[in-house]
Amino acid sequence: MNLSSTGLVTSPITETTIASKSSGCGSGCSSSDTGEMDEKLQQRIANHPCYSEEAHHHYARLHVAVAPACNIQCNYCNRKYDCANESRPGVVSELLTPEEAAHKALVIAGKIPQLTVLGIAGPGDPLANPERTFRTFELIAEKAPDIKLCLSTNGLMLPEYIDRIKQLNIDHVTITINMVDPEIGAKIYPWVHYKRKRYRGIEGVKILHEKQMEGLQALKEADILCKVNSVMIPGINDEHLAEVNKVIRSHGAFLHNIMPLISAPEHGTHFGLTGQRGPTPKELKAVQDSCAGNMKMMRHCRQCRADAVGLLGEDRSQEFTKDKFMGMTPEYDLAQRQEVHAGIEKFREELKAAKQQVVATSVKNSPKILVAIATKGGGLVNQHFGHAKEFQVYEVDGSEVRFIGHRKIDHYCQGGYGETATLENIIEAIADCKAVFVAKIGDCPKEKLQAAGIQTVETYDMIDKAALEFYQQYIQEKVNS
Repeated sequence: MNLSSTGLVTSPITETTIASKSSGCGSGCSSSDTGEMDEKLQQRIANHPCYSEEAHHHYARLHVAVAPACNIQCNYCNRKYDCANESRPGVVSELLTPEEAAHKALVIAGKIPQLTVLGIAGPGDPLANPERTFRTFELIAEKAPDIKLCLSTNGLMLPEYIDRIKQLNIDHVTITINMVDPEIGAKIYPWVHYKRKRYRGIEGVKILHEKQMEGLQALKEADILCKVNSVMIPGINDEHLAEVNKVIRSHGAFLHNIMPLISAPEHGTHFGLTGQRGPTPKELKAVQDSCAGNMKMMRHCRQCRADAVGLLGEDRSQEFTKDKFMGMTPEYDLAQRQEVHAGIEKFREELKAAKQQVVATSVKNSPKILVAIATKGGGLVNQHFGHAKEFQVYEVDGSEVRFIGHRKIDHYCQGGYGETATLENIIEAIADCKAVFVAKIGDCPKEKLQAAGIQTVETYDMIDKAALEFYQQYIQEKVNS
């Protein structure tokens, strides 16, 4: 099978090599926040793009928007519909019935065979819409048994549905937990609707906190992996997130995703309208780093729409709107999908081997630098500078390349319109990076980046290998100077 035709692999490695069968990488999350995982746990997360940082380069996810109602109000949330150009949680272009969602999943599983995960994350709360949520999962589990099922919830109703979640083999659940102190929570949640009654202020927050802790513990006892999302809100819960991290770890959470508040007046949220700012990349990294010693941290989150399609960092939802996918015949083919996944795993093994060769000749205990990468996925530097919508930022020393986050930017190539201002914004976004790696870049942006102290590296290679080779050269130049 030619994987390049599916958009999975875009490297100089030959098709024959990639397509050969492998036993799977099973490396799980690649950073070293908590040391080695056991093999069984690695296998559970190996092809889940949210739970494994390495997997997110290769495997895709699909969110189906079947859950419109919500039972709490967050000051950072405004659930808009028909908003195709925004990329943030709670935003969708259209709602689906469970039957439509199942049809969409089968269509996309054929069109995008690297799809491994289907999640329900809104636009409201899946467990405030239990009938629609569980009916969707039932249909997909029956027709596409190789697709992992996930749900994302605020946790209020989680204790009541643990048995149903376990019965459906939903192996990954995300809870958004922004506080473990109700006094802080009262600044985030104005009301909670529980058991047909609306509770305002701290009274409602105490109920939410209690149910979140019960749900988290129940997931642990049911052996269901739990990722906790926490929205970092400067001046409200930023200093409190270390305590959140400590508590969720003690209750069995597997992964902690501390993500930045998205706050702008045009979003119509309370925080947006009151001028509450989000954190800077430096502030976010500092909090993530402060919690990283306690448990596994997720740093590659893109705060996806509730109808997101494709690899993390891309959104193909507009290719699969209802008027399009309902007219498509599903081409779900389990054998074909397994062949594609085997090719991906073989390719991951080759990337891993190539990295190890470079690491073997690297300098140990050397200073860290940041580099920015333009990539379309696959663990490769494979995107033109002018086509990038974001740069992935890595921390590099003599022996390790560690993903620390992404920086969203505007397209530089806009047919001449606004390119000067856009380039200035790009330079500002990656000003702390020593180099930017791209498949290709024009002379003008290259010169301006160089003037700003950012080297440009044009290559078409694996990210880790290219970053380590640049680092060796960078250190040698420092020594010679």
